[in-house]
Amino acid sequence: MKARICALSALLLCLASPALAASGRTDHSGIVVWTFLGFCALIVVAQLLPAVLAMLGLVKGFAQSSQEKPVEQHAKK
Repeated sequence: MKARICALSALLLCLASPALAASGRTDHSGIVVWTFLGFCALIVVAQLLPAVLAMLGLVKGFAQSSQEKPVEQHAKK
């Protein structure tokens, strides 16, 4: 039984060694790719800022309206 466990462990280590040997970048992304990704991120941030500000204004307006006392109206008799 010990021999089988040792053999299986050795086999798994041999199969895993090429994955551990990989090093360095393989995508070869140049400055153009990173500039494009930065531009895309800038567009996303430019779209998120007005949305966040609108949500904060909505929450602020809701909080102010809930703090105000309701106006009592007296019916004419």
